[in-house]
Amino acid sequence: MRILITGGAGFLGSHLCDKLSSQGHDLICLDNFFTGRKQNIAHLLGTPRFELARHDVIDPFKFEVDQIYNLACPASPPHYQYNPIKTVKTSVMGAINCLGLAKRVKARVFQASTSEVYGDPTVHPQPESYWGNVNPIGRRSCYDEGKRCAETLFFDYHRENKVDIRIVRIFNTYGPRMNPDDGRVVSNFIVQALRGEDLTVYGDGQQTRSFCYVDDLIDGFVRLMNQTATVGPVNLGNPGEFTMLQLAELVLQQVGGKSKIIHQALPADDPRQRRPDITLAKKHLGGWEPRVPLEEGLKHTIAYFKTQV
Repeated sequence: MRILITGGAGFLGSHLCDKLSSQGHDLICLDNFFTGRKQNIAHLLGTPRFELARHDVIDPFKFEVDQIYNLACPASPPHYQYNPIKTVKTSVMGAINCLGLAKRVKARVFQASTSEVYGDPTVHPQPESYWGNVNPIGRRSCYDEGKRCAETLFFDYHRENKVDIRIVRIFNTYGPRMNPDDGRVVSNFIVQALRGEDLTVYGDGQQTRSFCYVDDLIDGFVRLMNQTATVGPVNLGNPGEFTMLQLAELVLQQVGGKSKIIHQALPADDPRQRRPDITLAKKHLGGWEPRVPLEEGLKHTIAYFKTQV
């Protein structure tokens, strides 16, 4: 197939490019390099089935393709809060442009949504049927509400124009090619430990997250895109739950050194709990579930960061 991946030079996008390239597809990687990095896809440049287009999804684009994966959007708080209006535009106008193209060429289109649509959840773990508890006017709202609006647009195009859609809600994912300064907790802890700095834990460190290794997530993406039982949304993530303190201790144990754990005030609207209910993914995606344990995934991630820091 001929496949367009928006945000294809990003952390997740580049791993998706690798997966689809290994399956023999022709790929168009579209990225404006706001958070994506050319080094992530440098090994694919010059290969006969890979094309790179420097372009912003806010502006219309035309390609003849069979499938579209829409991954374009800054996904870490420092990046999406740097220009919140641009973040909303990327989510909303990017979705409109992808959907318009899909309608025109009759392509199947995939939206990378997020567990942030659940906000600070009052239901735990979070099933896809939960509508969420989101602050619409907070510092994180540009991302949370942008992604919620993108999901709305996908379903409206599906109902009104019969566009063939798939929606995934991504929970915390980590692995090689994360940006060292993206502000996410896994990369923060690893970079601090490798530099010999103290590890910053916000609040009491008892807030929880679930960490899915990137290879498991990308496998879920491709399975969701190529099945016909559901259009989604489908949660993808690891239901294993860890506190921030547990994660910090694991990183210190693997990196070594003399770093300590210090505490700072909790940021506004920071969710206390986040864990996916993956019942739907297991049902519809051929028994998909994460297979890489956190300890093993951290080893691969730390090895990558040693080449970057």
